[in-house]
Amino acid sequence: MTNGLLLVFSGPSGVGKDTVLHELLHQNESVRLSVSATTRAPRPGEVDGKDYYFVTRERFQEMMAQGEMLEYAEYCGNYYGTPAGPVRDWQKKGYDVILEIEVQGGAQIQEKNPDCVSVFLLPPSLEVLESRLRHRASDSEEVIQKRMESACGEILEAKHYDYLIVNDTVDHAVGQICSILCAEKLRFSRADANIERMLNYAKTIK
Repeated sequence: MTNGLLLVFSGPSGVGKDTVLHELLHQNESVRLSVSATTRAPRPGEVDGKDYYFVTRERFQEMMAQGEMLEYAEYCGNYYGTPAGPVRDWQKKGYDVILEIEVQGGAQIQEKNPDCVSVFLLPPSLEVLESRLRHRASDSEEVIQKRMESACGEILEAKHYDYLIVNDTVDHAVGQICSILCAEKLRFSRADANIERMLNYAKTIK
């Protein structure tokens, strides 16, 4: 069985990452979404192993020291990161694993895993992005402006990703991600091992 792909998926707040991934998972049974680990306490309704892996600070630091984290960062006094074990297990079973992650974590993943595929989700325009943030009706004007400033900085990092997808409609974005997964699996570099096995077998039947 061929290992599944590791896909880094990033984009600014308000671009629709969660909506796109929810539909992708609904349409494609061969895709899994990685679960992050954190040292913060669970919030009401959050489930360990589904929303996050909730671990102690000591355990998280131990995982860092032993190289068990694909990436990690400290934010507001708590650690957040992606445990390598579950991701590798899924890949070995042939599942494509998506890491929904901010650009700093995405850079760590790409550096440590040069064979990963990276996708950046863009809004149709900054005006549309601002409109989506405002329609949430949950943030103050100050917060919206800070999110827009942050979005501009993140979009500048899109040049470091393999693929750019404009989220004009959810169906279109999901279709493009599926096309990317299919195309990546047809790369010669990924099929090289299978070709070598076929050639070795051919030698035995001459």
